[in-house]
Amino acid sequence: MRGQSVLLLNWRDTTNPEGGGSERFVEEVARGLAVLGWSVTVLCAAYPGSPREARRDEVRYLYRGSKVTVYLRGLWHTLLHRPDRVVDVQNGLPFFTRLVRRTGVVVLVHHVHQEQWQVVYPGWQGRFGWWLESRVAPRLYRDCRYVTVSSASRDELLQLGVDAARVDVVHNGTDPAPARQLPQAAAPTVVCVGRIVPHKQIEHAVDAIAEVRAELPDARLVVVGSGWWEESLRAYVAERGLQEAVEFRGHVSEADKHAAYDEAWVLALPSLKEGWGLVVGEAAGHGVPTVAYRSAGGPTESVHDGLSGVLVDSPCEFLAALAELLREEALRRRLSAGALATAGNFTWPATVRSFDRILTGNFTQDGRSASLLTGR
Repeated sequence: MRGQSVLLLNWRDTTNPEGGGSERFVEEVARGLAVLGWSVTVLCAAYPGSPREARRDEVRYLYRGSKVTVYLRGLWHTLLHRPDRVVDVQNGLPFFTRLVRRTGVVVLVHHVHQEQWQVVYPGWQGRFGWWLESRVAPRLYRDCRYVTVSSASRDELLQLGVDAARVDVVHNGTDPAPARQLPQAAAPTVVCVGRIVPHKQIEHAVDAIAEVRAELPDARLVVVGSGWWEESLRAYVAERGLQEAVEFRGHVSEADKHAAYDEAWVLALPSLKEGWGLVVGEAAGHGVPTVAYRSAGGPTESVHDGLSGVLVDSPCEFLAALAELLREEALRRRLSAGALATAGNFTWPATVRSFDRILTGNFTQDGRSASLLTGR
């Protein structure tokens, strides 16, 4: 099958200011498939300042349409160019490629967005989006293979009616941490890394810092990333009088992101939902433990509760866990050692090999292997 073409349709890439961990997963898979001999194209939305086309690591990137119209552009490109395989990345909404393809479509879902629809799009828009994701998409792609990044996300797909035999779990990889650039901060430092959007719930980390500072007055929060919710988050920080305690670093380079992990004592991951939590592994490589919500799904696998971090069930527990980790050096050191010990459990080469095995299989109408089909 090597030498054939694969088209990955994703709503954005990592050069987009709103790109995050799910985009990193797609790009690592794309780069790895190119190394294995696939002809790889990634189509994603354009953004201010983006090129129309770029080539990185032997992968062709096409920037077409807006965050809304990219779905139509992706569907049209699929119809016109007829790649041998299509990876339809469903970030809430799929690209509906099954409308123009009989076979050869793989659906990549990081997690199900049930809770997020009403957070981001309150009212009828959120209900309509959830209807498309939960009712329309599973029926439209009922004969396609699915890939997801955790057992928790797999279970969510099964609840939507996706056949378990058609779902493969392919975990995120983690790069080895680079050499330390900075010493750990002298002051108690919590870091949040990722897009600034409502469902990341960074306000929970802000609230925790506000409470912790009553006991540790020099405690601070470093927010790495950007997003359309940033102005609202800054307003919330100001409302709580924490401008000196919360630092916004914006969309930074990989080197600067890892420098932030160097400084951190703890990673806060208060997201409402995470398919996996790529930042958990990145932080672990620096010996930084994570505090996350158990209900988020993916962190139940990426965080080893009590070994490399702490899983909690409520905002009160989130605050208490962060405070304890910042206050108790012995506990922090133990979880730091656990984080380092587990950081190498998942690698990008293993992720790529798993994805390649899925793509090299041909698919029947029920999604199972059939070596005699063409993949068209």
